Amino acid sequence: MRKRIHILAMGGTIAGKAGDSAATTGYQAGAVGVEELIAAVPQIKDVAEVTGESIAAIDSKDITAEEQLRLAGRVRELLLKGEVDGIVVTHGTDTMEESAYLLDLLHFADKPVVFTGAMRPATALSADGPLNLLDAVRVAASDNARDRGVLVVLNNAIHSARLVTKISTTAVETFQSPNGGAIGAVNDGAVVFYHSAELHHLPGALSISEKLTSQRELPYVPILYGHSDDDGRLIKWAVENGAKGMVYAGMGNGSIPARVETKLAVAVQQGIPVIRASSSACGMVTQAEASYEQAGFIASGWLNPRKARLLLQVSISCSISPADWQKFLA
Repeated sequence: MRKRIHILAMGGTIAGKAGDSAATTGYQAGAVGVEELIAAVPQIKDVAEVTGESIAAIDSKDITAEEQLRLAGRVRELLLKGEVDGIVVTHGTDTMEESAYLLDLLHFADKPVVFTGAMRPATALSADGPLNLLDAVRVAASDNARDRGVLVVLNNAIHSARLVTKISTTAVETFQSPNGGAIGAVNDGAVVFYHSAELHHLPGALSISEKLTSQRELPYVPILYGHSDDDGRLIKWAVENGAKGMVYAGMGNGSIPARVETKLAVAVQQGIPVIRASSSACGMVTQAEASYEQAGFIASGWLNPRKARLLLQVSISCSISPADWQKFLA
């Protein structure tokens, strides 16, 4: 029996249009409809029974929590109805890793949810979107993709949503997983998995997803980027403007300048959780200075600052105890 794969379109470069076929920047994102995206890849009909709908038509740099939660709600609805065997989400690459990780936290089914996109617009001579879309459908239709959480598929590689990140501004191989590598590949149409990524779904993901997708926003959790001569003045501003938590993207192993550390410690005393992350491209943030532990800062583990922020937002929103969510950072 042919697999039923449903495509949810969010816009992005994969649906972008430029005035010149040689242009790979300066295009209008989200200008191509989902039907046109599917029609541009006739080989898809040989892989699965494919349907599609548009959730948004935006440049992903402009995505809001409301749009991410609307996407999560539609994914939840489709999975609960049981009318599809897998879901593909076409999404802009700037925030793809964030939307994918949010859905991974809320994922409660064993059916594949696969994100894909493109680095070049649909009108480009060397557009990468059509093959990425075909590969994503191939993965979503693969029995071996079940029970692996949310996946990200671009440039023939299959990545875990938890570990993948965008590392290049324009290269088609921009999505990498520096702390674990790709978990599989699509080799000339054949879906191959090298190993399984550790699944980190929140306990009670089904009920949590129900609560979150009924909302239009997530708690305000800013990311503060560490740098030389940082005096921490933004911390006071964040607290006064309603921050419910903070992520500090420090240097190296989440190192925090002394002046900043003092102010962050005060925030924790005020009931505002602080995750200590890193601005470095890869590596695990582990326990470091004894004063960090005494202050109650939480090491981000393998999560980069943007994903640590999402984990904190979801946890605060759903009143998940620190004991239940901090294990996700190991």
